[in-house]
Amino acid sequence: MRIAYQGEPGAYSEAAALKFQEAADVIACASFEAVFAAVESGRATHGILPIENSIGGSIHRNIDLLGEHHLPIVGEVELLVEHCLLALPGARLETLRRVYSHPQGLAQCEQFLRRLSGVEIVATYDTAGSAKLIRDGALADTAAIASARAGEVFGLDVVASGIQDYAANITRFVVIARQDDATLTPDKTTILFALSNEPGALFKALSVFALRDIDLTKLESRPVRGRPWEYMFYADVNIARQDMRCARAVVHLAEFARWVRTLGSYSRAAEDAPPSSEK
Repeated sequence: MRIAYQGEPGAYSEAAALKFQEAADVIACASFEAVFAAVESGRATHGILPIENSIGGSIHRNIDLLGEHHLPIVGEVELLVEHCLLALPGARLETLRRVYSHPQGLAQCEQFLRRLSGVEIVATYDTAGSAKLIRDGALADTAAIASARAGEVFGLDVVASGIQDYAANITRFVVIARQDDATLTPDKTTILFALSNEPGALFKALSVFALRDIDLTKLESRPVRGRPWEYMFYADVNIARQDMRCARAVVHLAEFARWVRTLGSYSRAAEDAPPSSEK
């Protein structure tokens, strides 16, 4: 198995890929679009994408890309994320003038960052990539928010660890491939659908799941590109697409939705026991 991920070595996406398949080869990609391209071209058998964080919320770009491409979701991974403040050897917290990280990393460490005085916060393309920028530029007055492994990869010291706002900081990733994996037993399904703008349309859509006692675990609205003020809905349900209740719910939904598309039916992530206390 060869899994493409966005970021540099030491990125959380790399860790999630290896959690999904410990023996996998991993391919670093510069962007989320490049992950899709690697799978579509056959350079990778699978791709892994962060879709949601328990502190920072949804990664909307990846929800949109799942709708734009036709690569099914075949699995998911939940990763407990512990952020570290990394800097060149010898750097001290009081000498720092800038902190780099991906916007999600910054959002997950807001309380820690508010306590820093006179420090510029700079959004970058990747958490581990921020560590790479500091090493490559020999930036003695700059730190990165990234994983401890990123510090090891790029020769940076850990100035502070566990700096995320909450101990239970979990990112959920989805795994994509060119075709469904018939060897797995799915118990979760992701659906994309669009509705006409009329009273009760969303109520009717959600009722097809409620009437069949189907657990709806996520619902997200996204704008339809090129059609101002029209929206599509991304939904996760805890049931296999092949289950008769789910099949009937989707058929029922299609009776009044403008369109319905199943993005994948797959096995839910194994649940770890995350820390429950706030920091």
